[in-house]
Amino acid sequence: MFWMRGVRCQMREWRVARERWRADMRAFRDAQKEARRTGAEVPEHPGPPPTAFSLLPWLLMGMGAFSNLFQGKTPNPWIGGLGLLAFNSLYIYVATRAFVKEKRQAVATRVALALMAAITCGLAGGYGDSWLLFFPLLGLATGAALRGEHLRWAGTGVALLAGAVCAARDGWNGLNIAYATWISTMVTAAILSLSEAVRELRAAREQLAHQAVEKERLRFSRDLHDLLGHTLSVIVVKSEAARRLAPRNLDAALTQIGDIESVGRQALTEIREAVTGYREGSLATELDRARSALSAAAVEPVVLRSGAPLAPQTEALLGWVVREAVTNVLRHAGATRCEITVHSGPERVSLTVADNGEGAPSTAPSPSLPGIGGTGLKGLTERLAAAGGSLRAGPSPRGGFTVTAELPVEAGDASEPVAATAPRAC
Repeated sequence: MFWMRGVRCQMREWRVARERWRADMRAFRDAQKEARRTGAEVPEHPGPPPTAFSLLPWLLMGMGAFSNLFQGKTPNPWIGGLGLLAFNSLYIYVATRAFVKEKRQAVATRVALALMAAITCGLAGGYGDSWLLFFPLLGLATGAALRGEHLRWAGTGVALLAGAVCAARDGWNGLNIAYATWISTMVTAAILSLSEAVRELRAAREQLAHQAVEKERLRFSRDLHDLLGHTLSVIVVKSEAARRLAPRNLDAALTQIGDIESVGRQALTEIREAVTGYREGSLATELDRARSALSAAAVEPVVLRSGAPLAPQTEALLGWVVREAVTNVLRHAGATRCEITVHSGPERVSLTVADNGEGAPSTAPSPSLPGIGGTGLKGLTERLAAAGGSLRAGPSPRGGFTVTAELPVEAGDASEPVAATAPRAC
């Protein structure tokens, strides 16, 4: 039977919804305790999820018809009893499907509503009196099962149908039933639609908050990797240079130690800026640092720059590329010469960092990013792609390793990476 199958299905769904709601309530209470402890805003109460049980009590409106049937006041009681059983079964069937979008929009639900309408017309037209109250129940089921444009026409049609049948049976008093049918249809649809909208908005807000946290985590991990990876490499190189120079040239060794102090202080400033999200890179500053770090590592720096001045955003992105590429040269290349070329054209700017070493990037090339190895280069690829640029890295035909970056002259905002990656470690 429809109603038995619907009740069993609804009982299963209700148990699942109840367990989910209990889990949500436990999480809500934990969030409340944490908010009170930290002084943050207390989250909203999630409330229980709507289920078909909120619609089933309205079946009590048919108790008058059941009483007439039970007391023998209804002619042809078998027909009335079968009609009452069929209507209740179809009502429960529609109610159990009204809270799942896919089931609500299924053809079977529309067919069940049509059958309910036919049974209601037959019972109300044949018996009148308390049986006319099945029309508001039909309107309630219609409002629960339909949404949007279909609801407007269906609600009006059900109300007109109720008015015609009730007027033929009970005269002008039938208009009251028609009005009650229309109100039950529209109010039910409005309440359920509003409930769904509130829950969808709450879910969207939680998802946006999670995405914002994830974006900030990626930004911080990316900036921290790029900052510390380069800075620590420069400190190591200059410390080795100071150790080599100390026995024979104390003044030169002290100069290298002074540079280490300066790099360390600058790193502290940059980390503070990265934490607050206000760090802006400078290409000229990164080129000067590259010259100093390469010279300290006994690598000949060659810097060539041509073209018009660049926008601050473009300079900041290219500064990241110089920082990461020079870090890889210091760590892995084993080179004696590193050439950095910056050329700004009318529409695009290109940066090339090429060395003559025999080393390789810190990791093998990634399958998803051909020719791009290392977590730092992956992060740069994301940054440049978000700004409309590109990054290529790989062995040079003449030997050594080459990193080439291209960007529009007016680069876009690269604060959000194109693809999410795991937190980067130095």
